[in-house]
Amino acid sequence: QVKLVESGGDSVQARWSLLLSCSSSPVSVNNYCMAWFRQAPGKEREWVASIETNGRATYADFVKGRFSVSRDNRGLTTYLQMGSLEPEDTAMYYCAARLRNWCDGRHDVWGQGTQVTIIT
Repeated sequence: QVKLVESGGDSVQARWSLLLSCSSSPVSVNNYCMAWFRQAPGKEREWVASIETNGRATYADFVKGRFSVSRDNRGLTTYLQMGSLEPEDTAMYYCAARLRNWCDGRHDVWGQGTQVTIIT
């Protein structure tokens, strides 16, 4: 069973950048669709970005041009590079895996989340 652990969350100033990591064990997730979600207090969880096995990435409109999702060659870590952060980006960020080699909006495994707080 794949286990996902997020890290990199922090409290940073508005307009700063932050890199989140999602480590997988005990196997590589190179053959799976990986995604990032977030949930702000009092709000529904929302999809942020996905990356397919061929490296193709898709993004929610509210992060286009600011965030970038990637994965390392070994498939053990998935990243979310976040830039031009705004207070509205404050949320718990989760990574998720779809145990298929395509993205279909469904996810089988979730991490525990990492908190991102943007301060002004």
